[in-house]
Amino acid sequence: MKKLKRKDYEELLEPMQVELVAMARWVAAAGKRLVVLFEGRDTAGKGGAIDAIREHLNPRQCRVVALPKPTDREATQWYFQRYAAQMPAAGEIVLFDRSWYNRAGVEKVMGFASEAQVKAFLQQTPAFEKQLVDDGILLFKYWLCCDQEEQEKRFAERGEDPLKRWKLSPIDLDARARYADYTRAREAMLKATHDDFAPWTLVDFNDQKRGRLTLIRDLLDRLPDTHLPESKLKLTPLSGKPHKERYGVLKPIPAFDPQDD
Repeated sequence: MKKLKRKDYEELLEPMQVELVAMARWVAAAGKRLVVLFEGRDTAGKGGAIDAIREHLNPRQCRVVALPKPTDREATQWYFQRYAAQMPAAGEIVLFDRSWYNRAGVEKVMGFASEAQVKAFLQQTPAFEKQLVDDGILLFKYWLCCDQEEQEKRFAERGEDPLKRWKLSPIDLDARARYADYTRAREAMLKATHDDFAPWTLVDFNDQKRGRLTLIRDLLDRLPDTHLPESKLKLTPLSGKPHKERYGVLKPIPAFDPQDD
């Protein structure tokens, strides 16, 4: 299948983004708490999908969580503790750019977590997510799928593009040779954590534009009817003559000399 052209993608995305704005309005009005997890291999397209969703949403309502590796102190805490602290309050939306599933993926494959830690994680995660859902959080989990051939193309593109080079870390480069290991880790994770109350949805992201549209459509379709009438806005005419703004290049402010005081 031919990859979707940008023009066609943008024409299809725009009405969905209008729906996303309406969805966010419903979340705020109903006091809902929405959490969406974006998981997948390096270069799968998590950041682009998140950007497409949040582009026109209020950043005070919708925030992205992309946690760095744990500090020494966090490493001694309950594993889910720092993720639980990021959960939304009423009317908020949180998009996780990778989540607690790091333990079943990169930490397992790269040896950052022991087999016992990974086993405990897979046993505890359904109970953790059940508590979230039972407390009223709307939880959606997406895995973005990317074939190894396509992943290699994206790695090469990042290496050649100075605007994307920062996305390549030593761990990313090391992971290139571990594609099959990540596949095995993913399958074990899905088997242990795919539940009726918190199911996984796998989306084909070999074409990232099509993948974004598919993911957003699925998310919108799985939420309740979010249509709320938008309040009408009527601007009253200004009184008096409109003010003009000052513009131009300002002269540098002289450095402060204590001797002049």
